[in-house]
Amino acid sequence: MEEVTVIGIDLAKSVFQLHGAAASGRPVFRKKLSRAQLTRFMADHPPCLVAMEACASSHYWGREFMKLGHEVRLIPPIYVKPFVKRQKNDANDAEAIAEAVVRPTMRFVSVKSEEQQARSMVFKTRDLLVRQRNALINALRGHLMEYGIIAPPGRTFVRKLEAQLDAPESTLPSGVIELCRLHFEQIGSLDIRIMRIEKRLKEEAKSDPETIRLQTAPGVGPVSAMAIQAFAPPMEGFRRGRDFAAWLGLVPVQKSTGGRQILGRTSKMGQRDIRRLLIIGAMTRVRWAVKNGPPKGSWLEQMLGRKPRMLVAIALANKTARAIWAMMTKQEDYRDPALAA
Repeated sequence: MEEVTVIGIDLAKSVFQLHGAAASGRPVFRKKLSRAQLTRFMADHPPCLVAMEACASSHYWGREFMKLGHEVRLIPPIYVKPFVKRQKNDANDAEAIAEAVVRPTMRFVSVKSEEQQARSMVFKTRDLLVRQRNALINALRGHLMEYGIIAPPGRTFVRKLEAQLDAPESTLPSGVIELCRLHFEQIGSLDIRIMRIEKRLKEEAKSDPETIRLQTAPGVGPVSAMAIQAFAPPMEGFRRGRDFAAWLGLVPVQKSTGGRQILGRTSKMGQRDIRRLLIIGAMTRVRWAVKNGPPKGSWLEQMLGRKPRMLVAIALANKTARAIWAMMTKQEDYRDPALAA
């Protein structure tokens, strides 16, 4: 029997499908193992290349297999799909993973540490609470609109709705007032929880030298710096700043053919949390420049003179991402991209 050099694993909760292949690519075994059997099998197997899709629990299994001496590579599921033959099932998925991992141009996802995943969980929890708060505010505005009580969209105008609810001339039914107060209580409770998480992020940002350094970049605050530390892979993995910006999805979609370059909207095919925070920070700088006037002769002044604000903000976020890469890798001198000529 040929020696197994690659094992592709289709992850699941309880039943895992394994596909072992030799260096020539020839299949050696196909196994279906339970959770307990998988741990024992990988512990007894000689060290080899283990490939999995970057999905739920993949980072946990990656850390476990690395402890056993295996080399682990995680592949984005979208890159595995072209290697699936005919019918889609666990066995074909595991075989496709084993074939995709040996491609010389394949891209991989870095295995995250427990600390890095803990940081990302903080951001995911904050994002969930913010979405719940927005849903409550929108529901409240919709309900009160049926009774002629309106307010502009946004969290800052919630108190205006509450003031109209408590007005002496209010003719709202008692049941509506009671339910609205329940909405206000839930919104207030979410405000407190979100503030606690943001306070924790800011405190951690003050104690980490890397996040302190990141905050020297204009448009990057404590939350953005912590997000970069939590979600971004090592910057040394990118050859240049443009690659990091493309990884974030801050580049246009290409539909080029026949030597003709056709660029579309922003791809958004990348890390959503960092991309959104960089765009928010860039939009803040754009608003400040529109209000106070951009520096004379700067790139920002030229762009604002001929492009929409949101497009300028996305372009500035792209430049900021490239500047962050230069700052973290220390391969180039950092310069404020908005002030460049």
